Amino acid sequence: MRGRLTLVAGLVMTLVCLAVAAIVLFGIRGLAGQYNVDQIVSAALKTVRLVKLDQLPPALPHQGIAGVQVLRPDRRVQAATPNLQGQPPITDFVPPETSVRQDRVICDLPAFPDGCMTIVAIRVYELDGEWMVYGADPAVPWWVDPRLDMLLLLGSAALIGFTAAGTYWLLGRALGPVDAISRELATITASDLGHRVPVPRYRDEIHRLAETANATLDRLEEAVEQQRRFASDASHDLRSPLTAMRAEVESALLDVEGTDWAETGEAILSSIDRLQALVDDLLQIARLDSNTQGRNDPVDLGQLAAMELDRRRRRIRVVREFEPGVVIPGDRLRLGRVLTNLVDNAERHANSLVVVRVYREGDEAVMEVLDDGAGVPPDKREHVFQRFTRLDAARSRDAGGTGLGLAIARQISEGHGGSLCIEDSPKGARFVLRIPVSR
Repeated sequence: MRGRLTLVAGLVMTLVCLAVAAIVLFGIRGLAGQYNVDQIVSAALKTVRLVKLDQLPPALPHQGIAGVQVLRPDRRVQAATPNLQGQPPITDFVPPETSVRQDRVICDLPAFPDGCMTIVAIRVYELDGEWMVYGADPAVPWWVDPRLDMLLLLGSAALIGFTAAGTYWLLGRALGPVDAISRELATITASDLGHRVPVPRYRDEIHRLAETANATLDRLEEAVEQQRRFASDASHDLRSPLTAMRAEVESALLDVEGTDWAETGEAILSSIDRLQALVDDLLQIARLDSNTQGRNDPVDLGQLAAMELDRRRRRIRVVREFEPGVVIPGDRLRLGRVLTNLVDNAERHANSLVVVRVYREGDEAVMEVLDDGAGVPPDKREHVFQRFTRLDAARSRDAGGTGLGLAIARQISEGHGGSLCIEDSPKGARFVLRIPVSR
């Protein structure tokens, strides 16, 4: 990456240097051309002075330019530098009537073949008419001078070289932490998430990138660890009913004649029910974890609670206190699952009574499920909503639970924009579900 960026910087700098060199060359050529014209004008003005003083000799001195020629009003050559003696007029253009001087660049003149000359024409007013003084010198080429071109090229090459070296060094300093982060990320695998990328000391964008990457790795490691614990707990809970069924079958096979097969079948069916409940809960957890969107229909929470409670008989007396007209938007099946899980949990822990209440409180619909059991200690109220969690004190009474019901209920309630928690109660546990009446 650093090499590519250096190459790009070198190409950009090359184009910039070429553009600057062209601009400099163009500017120098303009100055050189103007200097060339000034030299010719200076020489021609000296000749004009001789014309005015009537001291014009037939042979004019060179005066540092290629040639000077003086023409009479009838266009005959009156005087010229030695190299133009006997030559016809070097050009036929004259300054415009509004000016006494004009200069042009003319190529392939008879007196100066195979080249371009800068010609300056100056009109001189005399009594017998207008005399013309022409000065000529080679025109400045577009490259001005090979030595200047070589100097510009060498300067551009040196500047490009210094820029490339500086860019490579600066990119090395700037991208060094990125390379270190890339190397460290390449060593991280699913089985080894303990690595973290180095964080640069300077608080810049790369520093924030490293911190973000480390925070992402923290969340990823936590999620993977949670999945591992979940798989381990699920395997343990799945193995328990399978082990129970295997023990029943093996015990029955050891004494085929004396086995009460009806009792054995009942025990196996109980284990199958527990296994099926656990599989159903695992499937529900998988759906919720995949963020699958449920329906968003208007649901009368009181009617839904009454319907769910009527679906099967309860071992414990259930008291209903439903306020009519408490309607919320949501998924009827999932909300029914919340009520079922809460009532099943209350039934397993209650001594003789479970109370289900539905009412509206402000902009929220509230459903409470209370039991008259031992309750949940305040320091364990959040712990019970974790997956595969059953409190030690209640394990003997919670043998029928999967350890997933309360976790599923909370996840569904949060998916509806609500909350599920345990609040204070004079006796037993009081689970309170709150869901906004509109979303």
